[in-house]
Amino acid sequence: MDLSPLHTFRAVACDLNGQMRGKRLPVSSADKLDSGAVRMPYSVLNVDIWGADIEDSPLVFDSGDADGMLRPTERGALPMPWLDNPSALVPMWLFHDDGTPFEGDPRHALAQVLARYQARDWQVQAATEMEFYLVDDSGDAPAPPINPLSGRPLQGQAILSLRQLDAFDGFFTALYDGCEAMGIPAQSAISEAGLGQFEIDLSHCDAMQAADNAWLFKVLVKGVARQHGMAASFMAKPFLQDAGSGMHVHFSVLDGDGNNIFNDGSATGSGLLRHAIAGCLGGLHPSTLIFAPHANSYDRMVPGAHAPTGISWAYDNRTAAIRVPGGSPAARRIEHRVSGGDNNPYLALAVILGAALAGIEDAVDPPAPITGNAYDLDLPQLAGDWSGAIDAFAADPFIARVLPQDLIRNLCYTKRQEMQKIADVAPEEQWKTYLETV
Repeated sequence: MDLSPLHTFRAVACDLNGQMRGKRLPVSSADKLDSGAVRMPYSVLNVDIWGADIEDSPLVFDSGDADGMLRPTERGALPMPWLDNPSALVPMWLFHDDGTPFEGDPRHALAQVLARYQARDWQVQAATEMEFYLVDDSGDAPAPPINPLSGRPLQGQAILSLRQLDAFDGFFTALYDGCEAMGIPAQSAISEAGLGQFEIDLSHCDAMQAADNAWLFKVLVKGVARQHGMAASFMAKPFLQDAGSGMHVHFSVLDGDGNNIFNDGSATGSGLLRHAIAGCLGGLHPSTLIFAPHANSYDRMVPGAHAPTGISWAYDNRTAAIRVPGGSPAARRIEHRVSGGDNNPYLALAVILGAALAGIEDAVDPPAPITGNAYDLDLPQLAGDWSGAIDAFAADPFIARVLPQDLIRNLCYTKRQEMQKIADVAPEEQWKTYLETV
């Protein structure tokens, strides 16, 4: 994207909660981006959900709140179609002055996992299914959005309803235009189970690009919704009586010749597929904090509420946490169905792909696939609450195997501070914290 016609641009990086942190700069500063002249404190990627510093954080008190260098990612400059005044967004990531990655940056965490695949001459292809709600937040509590055709709030569930999609045609047309402008490969859109809940699938691509797409898509959806007089939210559970929102991840692995390592021509898939499934199962409990990172996340993580909490896998069974979809053996892949829509996509893909690779490295075999309804089975469970998820994440050797120690430490500091602060917020007011931040 040519920045010369613009007056300003935004240089942004992803913090541990998946929020954009950065600077608005004059376009005359664009030629400094590659040199590392744009700097930011390391601690900025380790603030809480409200944007406050983490008390007693080693990033502040042990290092003197030092600065790192922001450098552009390979994504380049992107338009910001939700703004009235033309500007550009330049995704960045944070480095030390010697050029080494800052390990508290979640994008670097995913890059480290993908480098382990690349060392085997493998490339991960991934895609995400992005669920979100359109919300009327003009009152004292979030409510279903106003139907633009009738002028009345939505009523009744509308699973796969074209009528409901068409009612919001202006929003979706602008959203697809924005996706095209930003290089986000949006595919099918459907009306989901909740009032005002929708899902858009993003197509398969390189795994880092898939994480970028999910991160950017969230910002675009929220911005376009505001242009159309609504809020959009990826909260795991904005309405207790309605379905929660998830981010399902599909992935496969290609070898150096472009062959899918999960495909052996059979209906059940290769031994490497089963090892990867075993790894994913082993990573579920310690990774709960990544899949359910906020207080509201645990309203979705309830057994029987259509969010997989039991540790299981199956062929073509949507009640299982890990699903192997049907279809052509050449397209054999894993669908990871656990994560809420409120996750940080870089961290979610890092632990999912790190778990799969750990299973392959250890040549672990999974238990037998389940049949029937997983919610009716007595299965081992993910961490059942936020505190337990933090404790498991902090201490489990799997997490230490997949993520940098500094990131583990920083995220635990962040989440423990958030847990203490949100306890002082009345439950009926907590949606104001999460509606658009996640």
